[in-house]
Amino acid sequence: MSQPRDTQQPLSHTWRRMSQTATSGAGYFSSERAWRAISLLGLVLLSAPSAFAHPLKGEATGFLTGFRHPLSGLDHVLAMVAVGLWGAQLGSPAIWLLPVAFPMVMAVGGMLGLMGIPLPGIEYGIALSAILLGAAVMFEVRPPLGVAAALVGFFAIFHGHAHGAELPPGQSAMLYSIGFVIATGCLHAVGIGVGTVHRWPWGRRFLRAAGALVSMGGLFFMWKAVA
Repeated sequence: MSQPRDTQQPLSHTWRRMSQTATSGAGYFSSERAWRAISLLGLVLLSAPSAFAHPLKGEATGFLTGFRHPLSGLDHVLAMVAVGLWGAQLGSPAIWLLPVAFPMVMAVGGMLGLMGIPLPGIEYGIALSAILLGAAVMFEVRPPLGVAAALVGFFAIFHGHAHGAELPPGQSAMLYSIGFVIATGCLHAVGIGVGTVHRWPWGRRFLRAAGALVSMGGLFFMWKAVA
């Protein structure tokens, strides 16, 4: 007399195949989103000139000019995107703390620039920020959260002062400041979006390569500042 078949094994095989299909589909869509973020980063970098290209005094007028100012120099773009990349590498809470700390401290530096208070070595500090932040991404440096925030905040002062010092007399300092702070946040968001690829092995390699490029860019701008 034949025994009844065990239907549990076919059902388990079917469930395993469905799970594998769903997982591979989720990975496909995640990779697609990651590549979109990488394409966005490339567009941002290509739209920035390959020199400091800060607006001349008298050109900074209002919100739109303040918003364009961080985008007008590749030295600013590299450092600010690197903050987002590093935050994404470190994970929570650094992924939101670093991009929040940078604009807050940068606003203080911008106020110093608006008030005409001198800060020596502005271009050196900006170039050094790209070198060290890029190196942090390249080597996946994981310092204590306070140390990472302090490093980001220190460099934010130089970037903020450079923005604030460009405002000519008679223009709206508030609108201009709001503009460059919002633009900075957008650049951080681009870095975070690209940094989400860190969850995959190929993504970790990509971020290390991106960090190396940022550091190389910082070395170029340091050479320009010294020459």
